[in-house]
Amino acid sequence: MNGAQDLGGSHGFGPVLPEENEPVFHAEWEKRVFALAMAMGFTGTWNLDGSRAARESLPPAQYLASSYYAIWLEALEAQIRAHGLATPEEMRSGRSVQAPAPIARILTADILEPRFRAGFPSDRPAEAPARFAVGDGVMAKVMNPVGHTRLPRYVRGRMGTVEAVHGAFVFPDSNAYGRGENPVWLYTVGFDAAEIWGPDADFGGRITIAAFEPYLDPA
Repeated sequence: MNGAQDLGGSHGFGPVLPEENEPVFHAEWEKRVFALAMAMGFTGTWNLDGSRAARESLPPAQYLASSYYAIWLEALEAQIRAHGLATPEEMRSGRSVQAPAPIARILTADILEPRFRAGFPSDRPAEAPARFAVGDGVMAKVMNPVGHTRLPRYVRGRMGTVEAVHGAFVFPDSNAYGRGENPVWLYTVGFDAAEIWGPDADFGGRITIAAFEPYLDPA
């Protein structure tokens, strides 16, 4: 989906101003949203890629007008509604009025730390040999999918070079919708800035992205 989150090359947003000693959370409610998102993700009702897809599927005007954790909250509420875990009225009132929907797992305090310290690795055994090797020229496909994708718009149709081969990983484009992990090879691909931005690019600049194999064609 060509969503509002894909800002590369867009004008009018002003400079990026890093916040000195920026805290992890700027308000107490953000901590609660993060905890809710982690707890609901642990149920297995959806996966990490599904959460990303839900955030990036928000209407552009809503996405751009929302803070980081407000986006998380809006997407989480949409997922809860879509899976029948709570009604809009229940979320507004904070009270259940019907029997809880069944879920596969519940995140409890005793398993919280070991589970999250273990991480959530997405590497998987490769199902086929890698199509590309370091040094290969590739072209990012021109694509405008209606669903989730991790390929930025600004590299589509551009020529680059494979700089690293990372192994096979869960493919977000299918995993986000419960259509299987379908592990594919993941690469670091580098692009000359002028290839992306044209003659106005910084001289000698270079951009790298992580690109899944289905996003690439031989140059």
